[in-house]
Amino acid sequence: MGIYLNPGNDLFYSTVTYSEIYVDKTMLISFTNKCLFGENKEICVSRPRRFGKSMAENMLTAYYSKGCDSRELFSKFQIAQTPDFEKHLNRYNVIHIDMQKFLGRTKNVHEMLDFLQKRVLKEMKQTFSGIEPEETSLIIALEDLYGQCEEKFIFIIDEWDSIFRVHRDNATAQKEYLDFLRDLLKGQPYVALAYMTGILPIKKYGQHSALNMFDEYSMTNQYALAEFTGFTEREVRQLCERYHMSFEQTKDWYDGYTVNGISIYNPRSVTSAMMNGIFDSYWTQTETYEALKIYIQSNEFGVQDVILKLLAGEKEKIDTTTFSNDMVTFATKDDVLTLLVHLGYLTYNAETKEIWIPNDEVMEQFISTVKVMGWGSVVTALETSEKL
Repeated sequence: MGIYLNPGNDLFYSTVTYSEIYVDKTMLISFTNKCLFGENKEICVSRPRRFGKSMAENMLTAYYSKGCDSRELFSKFQIAQTPDFEKHLNRYNVIHIDMQKFLGRTKNVHEMLDFLQKRVLKEMKQTFSGIEPEETSLIIALEDLYGQCEEKFIFIIDEWDSIFRVHRDNATAQKEYLDFLRDLLKGQPYVALAYMTGILPIKKYGQHSALNMFDEYSMTNQYALAEFTGFTEREVRQLCERYHMSFEQTKDWYDGYTVNGISIYNPRSVTSAMMNGIFDSYWTQTETYEALKIYIQSNEFGVQDVILKLLAGEKEKIDTTTFSNDMVTFATKDDVLTLLVHLGYLTYNAETKEIWIPNDEVMEQFISTVKVMGWGSVVTALETSEKL
């Protein structure tokens, strides 16, 4: 059992054992089982922060990794009742990487990639005898290992887009990073599955399409993964009954994310409200208003006029297809608004192409933001409307 190669199930075990609230999302495993080895084996799931991305990755690691025995851990969950449960349980070499942690320990992307390869290679050399002691390239080691014994790997990558959020203006570093991921994952026979998560989608960064083999599931379209994006209405009703909380108030505060026709609730906020017995802005407390302020204050292409409309409770139709999937390249106001959808400040209906402010919690964040921006008359009108 290693830290990066074939980890144990400790993180998922802690979640399901010591968390007061755990909602069973193990049927996500049934979806990934169907993707193994096939043409759709590269999956990228993008969601806002605190929407359960890391929990899902810890769950997949606990299920697939050879480094542990998770039969008993999963026995009480839905996935244990599926026909393929035993077939794939703890049968694979898993490499689990949190890109943000590696980035935080190094000065730049080049140094980060070098450090990452050294750490993973160290564990691989301890596990597999067929790797040369002096080998420094993770990709070559994986290719050689497959050539010798056809070893396949499942790659689980968290915070894949942290480079694009931290080094948002460094195109050279971004290209180096994308080239590394392309060489590591694209067309490689040793890849059984690649599951990446982040906040941003990965389709377009300028003209560079290094990772175009990925199927993407984002906040503009989650496709088959819609029910795993957050808590569903049925799951929230059950929690409200269990904790004697008003479902109507919970809906007002934390509902509003429409994903492929499914109503999704913010899991972080619902969990906190149930445990504390108080409706409050829990998700927005994890980040300052600056994240929202910077995009409103810039007023790119007249975004402020749209924000005023949304603050009044109206909806706005946008085109999400021009978004470059980064945090600095905006050609139209729709690009800015699409970014706010991916960040979780707005929700998007893929059928009607409309956006709106999803719920009371996020509305409070918008109001706090416009207050510090000096939109006094707008705040006064909103407060008057609330009183009425």
